[in-house]
Amino acid sequence: MAREDMGTTNIGYENPNGQVVVRDTGKLGTDQYQRVYELRCKHCGQTYGANGSDIHERKCPKCQGGRPGLPL
Repeated sequence: MAREDMGTTNIGYENPNGQVVVRDTGKLGTDQYQRVYELRCKHCGQTYGANGSDIHERKCPKCQGGRPGLPL
């Protein structure tokens, strides 16, 4: 099942770590066939970019020790 089928790239999707999809930036991601999505941390408000394929497991780089975000 593709990530899109699970809704992980839909605006408003929230992963188990409280990271919410804000928008598709339209920029090419760093993984093959991926785009960069803007995520917002529900806990601290930090916004950052992530590959669509990573959304389901992302943790906030500011308050959860997650990997640095991709440029928006």
